[in-house]
Amino acid sequence: MSADQPARVLLADGQVGLVRPLGPADTEAVLRLHTDLGERDRYFRFFGPLPSTVDRLAAEIAGTSDECHTAVGCFLGEQLAGVAHCERIGQSADAEIALVVDGRRRTHGIATLLLEHLAAAARAHGISRFVAEVLAENAKVIRVFAELGLPYEIDHEGPEWSVTIWLDGEDRYPDAFARRDEVAEAASLAHLLRPASVAVIGAGRRPGSVGHAVLANLLDSGFPGSVEVVHPVAEEILGVRCAPSVADLTRTPELVVICLPAEAAADAVEECGKRGVAAAVVVSSGLTGTADGERVRDAVRRHGMRLVGPNCLGVLSTDPSCPLDATFLARRPRAGGIGVATQSGGVGIALVEALTGLGLGLSSLVSTGDKYDVSGNDLLLWWASDRRTETVVLYLESFGNPRKFARLAARLARTRPVLAVRAGSGGTAQRAAASHTAAAATPAVTRDALYAQAGIIAVDTVAELVDVLAGVSWQPLPHGRRVAVLSNAGGAGVLAADACEREGLTMASLSAGTAASLRELLPAEAAVHNPVDTTAAVPAEKFGQALKIVLADPGVDAVIAATVPTAVGNPAAALADVLPGAEKTVLAVRPGQRERVSPLCADGPAITACYDDPATAALVLARQAEYAEWLARPRNDATTLPEIDSAAVREFATARAAEREGWLSPAAAAELLRLAGISLVLTRYARDETETVRAAEEFDGPIAVKADAEGLLHKSAGGGVLLGVEGPSGARDAYRLLLTRFGPALRGVVIQPMAYRGRELLVGVRSDPVFGPLVVFGLGGVDTDLVADRAARLAPLTGPDADLLLDGLRSAEALWASGIDRAAVRELLLKTGRLATLVPELAELDLNPVVARADGCAALDVRIRLERRKPADPYLRKLSG
Repeated sequence: MSADQPARVLLADGQVGLVRPLGPADTEAVLRLHTDLGERDRYFRFFGPLPSTVDRLAAEIAGTSDECHTAVGCFLGEQLAGVAHCERIGQSADAEIALVVDGRRRTHGIATLLLEHLAAAARAHGISRFVAEVLAENAKVIRVFAELGLPYEIDHEGPEWSVTIWLDGEDRYPDAFARRDEVAEAASLAHLLRPASVAVIGAGRRPGSVGHAVLANLLDSGFPGSVEVVHPVAEEILGVRCAPSVADLTRTPELVVICLPAEAAADAVEECGKRGVAAAVVVSSGLTGTADGERVRDAVRRHGMRLVGPNCLGVLSTDPSCPLDATFLARRPRAGGIGVATQSGGVGIALVEALTGLGLGLSSLVSTGDKYDVSGNDLLLWWASDRRTETVVLYLESFGNPRKFARLAARLARTRPVLAVRAGSGGTAQRAAASHTAAAATPAVTRDALYAQAGIIAVDTVAELVDVLAGVSWQPLPHGRRVAVLSNAGGAGVLAADACEREGLTMASLSAGTAASLRELLPAEAAVHNPVDTTAAVPAEKFGQALKIVLADPGVDAVIAATVPTAVGNPAAALADVLPGAEKTVLAVRPGQRERVSPLCADGPAITACYDDPATAALVLARQAEYAEWLARPRNDATTLPEIDSAAVREFATARAAEREGWLSPAAAAELLRLAGISLVLTRYARDETETVRAAEEFDGPIAVKADAEGLLHKSAGGGVLLGVEGPSGARDAYRLLLTRFGPALRGVVIQPMAYRGRELLVGVRSDPVFGPLVVFGLGGVDTDLVADRAARLAPLTGPDADLLLDGLRSAEALWASGIDRAAVRELLLKTGRLATLVPELAELDLNPVVARADGCAALDVRIRLERRKPADPYLRKLSG
């Protein structure tokens, strides 16, 4: 048994440590850890005094890891602060564990971190239970086991208690894990966003340099802590005392901002690490891909620092208790409730400019740059505990741990909107995809699936981002997609109605009572059915009354109010009187206004967003509706699937991948489906002509004969499918024809009945090394490439995820109206998602076609490709870098 690779971790107090597997070279450190224990800790560890054989025990703990033994240690700098190790009990799936932590570090969460990493290593090698013997009076260790979050049982008999922990049962583990992660991250990032002291390295004496601008912004922000500058010759800059080096600073700063050329920046990071600096922001560019960049990474790892950048804009917080602007922004943003994480400094600058113009403010901004350490995942955890942040904005060009990102974003999106700009969508088509599923599963599709499942409001441009931010900042979410359009200009109303339908919104059917009330209020020439045209002749007061009538209709979820000023009056003025008491979503449109989006009222509180084009308002309303629907989905999935032997599935796939990576034989693929409980039509495999004839005798009617040939990716297109073959003699002729076509490349043939007919669909899996498995659903058979109507979601799938796949096709309405068994297709999707989750080696799966009928569905063809992969633990806490 072996633990995972070394991992940078956060302790409960935000300190950075290193958890790594132990080896023989660590024997002396393990021995010192045990001999330094206090008398009471020795008693708890050994149920008595320190044994005389402790040196031999230390050597055993630090011995070479194998299938029966593993040990992990937590290091703070060079010091070993704790050890956890386990020994497999015989040939069973149980392992006995032991745990020891330096008594001076006991409240830092080291024991829990060690158990998490030890459990991950044990699971990977088939261990399903930990067992331990604990003294009844050792309350601290018992509490560690109880608060881990995994199912456990304690035998309270006698002075020595037996503890059993089940590693496969999640129980409270995800929530307990999330709480620990959040606490540690908040403590760690406080060094960056709430430091007590800051030093700037690289601030020039004259304006015009980045460092000078950072220092000026820091001072202007009202930062209440100590500020110093490192400069080789200057005595002071902007009134701040200078020191010639980091070592000469009067105190160890909590945060350092580095604005130096690449080589000097790397030297500065090393100096900061030696001085004990907790966090650094490296604004400098030119480091990534160079030896200097690796020096920075190494220094961060060795000294346990947190780092933002390099190649970044800086960090900013408007917390009134500790305002901090360590950026080179030209404009100081307003204080507010929007938290921003951006990989692009340029996007950050553009966003600050736009939001400041709208009167929207920031709670914090972190420009992650090249992301050597602090990433979007870290900031999602920070904002989860930051009550000032009401909305989160992300611009991410890459994902370090997308599974964790999805989990954290979904948790955060339950409490506040999370918006993201789609980045890197171009050039992602996989031209040489080996299956229809792979062709569909481009990086952009995978990213969009992640965003959709995490409840993230995704947009394509920074301008769209600002549009949606204005909408979610000033108006409640709609309760549905039924929209009424109210305007005093018929053309604007028609354009708004068209835009709503393009965005998937529904034009609400106004009730007879609503129409009658509008008819009584408005001129005779007015249109009182949706879209409502009050005509240009109505004064503002009557337009406001019309808006109240429409809002009172129970069939209306939201309103787009499009107005133009006339000589009679400006109907937009009436909105300010009506909206404060409205409980439904109302967005305004003023065609021709200079700004793309603005507050409805230039003076006073922003009641709603006002857009220059009805299409923009419709897009914003559609994004709000999608988010509201995500929030309304059930969080606990009650869907149940027929039980399968999960261990048999994993064992079969692991064995096949170990034998040979690549495409499974048709027979092996069919067997894996059978173990997973996935229906495949009656299938026989024949390796030669004799077996083909013998297999054909099992079928009563006409059969299909399909080639299994080296290099044949798509059987139909490659001439590898013969349909309507009659009897054994026809099967013989079919085999000979395929042998003629493919020659020595023909490995065998697949034989199936022709009777199973229905609607042809595609179900597949494409597993990405970073994102994990993606389940793809769409039209199959000849329609697969012709129509390319597909939807995708990341596994594991919940029932609601499966429903979104089923309804995510352009053809969904007609497909399900045709009478095929939706429940059977839904179950197939869930089973496929389960298989993808159970088998990390599953790189690619193609069920095409899947034939769906009124009485069920079954796959007619399957292709499966396996790769050797280690299963990843989704709950393993570790930092990037």
